Amino acid sequence: MGLRPTSRGIGLLLGGAGLVMLGVALGTVDVVRMGTLAVLAVLAPTAVLAALDPGRGRHRLTVSRTTTPNPVHVGDRADVQVLISAADPAARVRLAGLRFAEQAATDLSGGLPLRARVRRSPQQVTVSYTVQAGRRGRWPLGPLVVTRTDPFGVARSSATLGASAEVEVWPLVVPLPAPSSVLVGEPERVALGARTPSTDDASLREYHEGDDLRRVHWRSSARRGSLMVRSDERAGMRPVSVLLDLPSRTEHLEWTISLAASMALAMLEGGHPVRLVGGTRPQDAPGIGDATSWVHPTGDRARGTLLDRTIDLEEPRSTEAATTDLLAGAHLLESTGAGDDIVLAVLGPLDPAGRAALAHLADSVQGWAVVRRPAQAHGAQQTDATVDALRRAGWRACTVTGDEDLVTCWLRLLGSVR
Repeated sequence: MGLRPTSRGIGLLLGGAGLVMLGVALGTVDVVRMGTLAVLAVLAPTAVLAALDPGRGRHRLTVSRTTTPNPVHVGDRADVQVLISAADPAARVRLAGLRFAEQAATDLSGGLPLRARVRRSPQQVTVSYTVQAGRRGRWPLGPLVVTRTDPFGVARSSATLGASAEVEVWPLVVPLPAPSSVLVGEPERVALGARTPSTDDASLREYHEGDDLRRVHWRSSARRGSLMVRSDERAGMRPVSVLLDLPSRTEHLEWTISLAASMALAMLEGGHPVRLVGGTRPQDAPGIGDATSWVHPTGDRARGTLLDRTIDLEEPRSTEAATTDLLAGAHLLESTGAGDDIVLAVLGPLDPAGRAALAHLADSVQGWAVVRRPAQAHGAQQTDATVDALRRAGWRACTVTGDEDLVTCWLRLLGSVR
């Protein structure tokens, strides 16, 4: 809590101190008394304000904050409501006369003061305002700053009240057309070749990470020597991994994440299990331990779970770090693929190591890639070399620019040829 005199209070303190010194010098008791009264007129209200600290003691005020919606997409608005409540008469005394100011990250406020609506009652005060998400990430709201001035206007107190909250901002995504049959293919034919399954095995498939163990068909698993699960129309959909190659410069970072997230959602809404692979996240990011696990298209939270994994993605520290992330993602795909996986990759121009890793990956997955074409001539040459290497290895690949419409990129990918 901060206590300080107002300009009026400072004037009284200086005037009172001057009168006390003058009275002592002249030996006049009345002048000393007048100066002392002036000083006490500032110190007494200051002590009262200190005793009425709204954030401490048995009669402190309580603060609750709600944000709707939360998370929110980049560019969308969210309504914030802060409720300050007084539980007893003593707390109501502290609530009366308070002025409120809310704090918000510049990525939510645009660097401008928040325009809030305040509604008062004897028991509570409600502060309502709107924020607009300007950038993907996790951005703080609060704590609430409260100020009070004494009735004489000689002292002012300020304090923070309640805890801060967090607004999670998802990347901008656009609805993409449903994936074509050319992309999805026929999973059973790809996985089993020309072999015709027996009647007992017709509704079974190999276990994939994240499958419900209650679907395991133990008799067939024992006969085959590997876990088999009962499939249905949705469970039989081919799993899709979206491979991210994040640029080491922020210029196309958000565009890359938006395209990858939009592609992932299109496949998820088409009934496919989806996961995000690659990219850099802080070590202490929430949910970092399961960032590459499968998200199944069941339940109301599937879409949110997938988008939550994009919030903490950050640009690599260098080009070498970006290559390391890509190679780690390719290794993960190669080691966990089941032979019928689809990989959708959003890439930049790759060096020879990256091209070799993804070319080798085509032996075990069906790969589709969009490759960003930079404006620089050297980068354009690397882009062409990347697309050529991927196509020779069996990928379907196309080039895009980093500011291109996302739907256009998706349709070009679906229409690409080897």
